[in-house]
Amino acid sequence: MTSFATHLECSRCQEDFPVDQIQQVCKSDGGPLLVRYDLRRVRDSVTRDVLRDRPETLWRYRELLPMTGDKFVSLGEPITPLNGAERLGAEINIPRLRIKDEGLLATGTFKARGAAVGVTRAMELGVRVIALPTAGNAGAAWAAYGARAGIRVVVVMPDTTPDVIIRETSAYGADVYLVSGSIADAGAVVKRACAARGWYEASTLREPYRIEGKKTIGFELAEQLGWRLPDVIVYPTGGGVGLIGMWKAFDELRAIGWLDQKRPRFVAVQAEGCAPIVRAFVEGRNESEPWPDPRTFAAGIRVPKALGDFIVLKALRESGGIAIAVSEGEIAESMRAAGGTEGMLVCPEGGAAIAGTGKLRRDGWIREDEEVVVFNTGTGLKYAEFLQGDAARHLAANALPDE
Repeated sequence: MTSFATHLECSRCQEDFPVDQIQQVCKSDGGPLLVRYDLRRVRDSVTRDVLRDRPETLWRYRELLPMTGDKFVSLGEPITPLNGAERLGAEINIPRLRIKDEGLLATGTFKARGAAVGVTRAMELGVRVIALPTAGNAGAAWAAYGARAGIRVVVVMPDTTPDVIIRETSAYGADVYLVSGSIADAGAVVKRACAARGWYEASTLREPYRIEGKKTIGFELAEQLGWRLPDVIVYPTGGGVGLIGMWKAFDELRAIGWLDQKRPRFVAVQAEGCAPIVRAFVEGRNESEPWPDPRTFAAGIRVPKALGDFIVLKALRESGGIAIAVSEGEIAESMRAAGGTEGMLVCPEGGAAIAGTGKLRRDGWIREDEEVVVFNTGTGLKYAEFLQGDAARHLAANALPDE
């Protein structure tokens, strides 16, 4: 297999680093590193037509992925559905509403994308131990793919992580540790352990390859829409890697001639109890301040300070997008609405994205005629304790009443 990856580039200072060596963040300023490709060679070597004969997995976009070999660490990553949501759209007055449902991936969340590519590159680079902090789903995904690759995985979680995710991560054979506090506190433990033991740190954007897996959601979306993009993309934002990944994916597709110059408006949705990017956006700042005492049951967006927040804010502003916060009640109500109207059991983060979409339509920021894609980043089955709905009714004499 030919790799078109040429180097790693710091997202802050644009310093270059070799792609064939283990790298974490920029040695000069700590900025996240991004994989860069010889896009002219990609454009000259492959056309969209080749995809017709390739398996419908994320690996079909391999010319724009960083692997050097042909052995992928895979759990069968499917192309996830892009569902029309007419009934839900009617409720919030967006007729052209679609939901891309990432809950059908391995481990039940879009985190599988980053883990698949991240663990594949770790294996190619000879990594023996991976460590990462997580609010839940990333740890489970990296644990699963690490098990598939035969790499030891150490996961540190806040003790508020849903119990089912703690059990799931442990079931994949990872070494799981709980700490008091937020994902930032878990991250501090991981950083110290990696420095002391020489482990490979897979914290969000502290290695270059998670984002390469996440960006495949952008490739899929463009292909599913016939190589065009919607007017608005709504994304629940914690670390923001998926949003950054799509931004990167669309730039790469334009460079190789697979997309035109249309840029969708990005929306970053956060919870009111943890909204550092929203605050920075509203105040016109280029980076966020750490959010004190982050609180929300949408654990995946309970991130008090994202390493790549400045990239998210740049993408929002350059696309004409916006950042918005929603309440816990709005998240829960949107989860219920998606289930009751579309038969989709969305995760709290997906519920937040739906809630933010409804708010923006009511405010007129989203117009009635616009095509809107909302991302549900995982299955609601992992959050059974938060599911909303009427309790089952008892039957008299085991007979259904006439209604």
